[in-house]
Amino acid sequence: MLQVQNISFGYTEKPVVQNIHFTVEKAQNIAVIGESGCGKSTLLKLIYGLYDLDEGHIFWNDTEVLGTSFNLVPGMPFMKYLSQDFDLMPYITVAENVGKYLSNIFPDKKKARIQELLEIVEMTEFADVKAKYLSGGQQQRVALARVLALEPEVLLLDEPFSHIDNFRKNALRRNLFAYLKAQGITVIVATHDSTDALSFADETIVLQNGKMVDKADSYNLYNNPINKYVASLFGEVNELKLSQLVAVDGDDEMVLLYPHQLKVAENGLMNVIVKQSYFKGSHYLIKAVFDRKVIFFEHESPLEFNQEVNLKIC
Repeated sequence: MLQVQNISFGYTEKPVVQNIHFTVEKAQNIAVIGESGCGKSTLLKLIYGLYDLDEGHIFWNDTEVLGTSFNLVPGMPFMKYLSQDFDLMPYITVAENVGKYLSNIFPDKKKARIQELLEIVEMTEFADVKAKYLSGGQQQRVALARVLALEPEVLLLDEPFSHIDNFRKNALRRNLFAYLKAQGITVIVATHDSTDALSFADETIVLQNGKMVDKADSYNLYNNPINKYVASLFGEVNELKLSQLVAVDGDDEMVLLYPHQLKVAENGLMNVIVKQSYFKGSHYLIKAVFDRKVIFFEHESPLEFNQEVNLKIC
């Protein structure tokens, strides 16, 4: 079990991470989400032991994670951390980068392990290519394979798919997270992509201004957001009075609704004016104005500029 116990840290006097406390069970996949600058990357670095905590403690099982004041080589040996800069050796091949930390005592075993890892990240055809000739996305995939080489107990990934094309990203995510789960590796992913949280995480941690505002399984986090900030991390969100949507006299309770939860209906109580239609493939995202406030809803076809329609909760 990973235990993060009321930790705080700042690069200067201003704290970047404040009083964060949570636990992670072995083999769990945890996503950390939040706006840019909220402390996601710093949290991963602290868990790995790259900095000394100002307050609190971090434990993996019975071993305390200690920072640079206690370790000549920063980082904990049972963890691997993948930063956003990849840190590959540019003048050696992809295969050599992946096998950099693998033992040379059994060369056939090493070669087979490198092949296995390159298959996971779909880079087998580039095995003999020097890293300096790879694109950013290809380098990121090689870096992923390298941190998996020695199968850490805890894997910390900082925006691990940020440079990878969408058409390849989806398959890579499925392959990678299935492999990590099968191997019983605990993984924490700092990400701005809600798919990492919704589709693959067992639980999701939400950070805002260096503080943890929620931790829950991804289904409940999405369907029952505690505030508009949490909901907005998954896309557009509307904050409306319940009385504006249903016939409830005097009810000023505020509700959060995603665009797909509103639909055009003749008997809808909410009359809006359409301002823009955005094609999303399977549907259109409609931007409209209601009571001088911008709202969003989904529709199967584009709507005309300044067209008036009624909405209700679907």
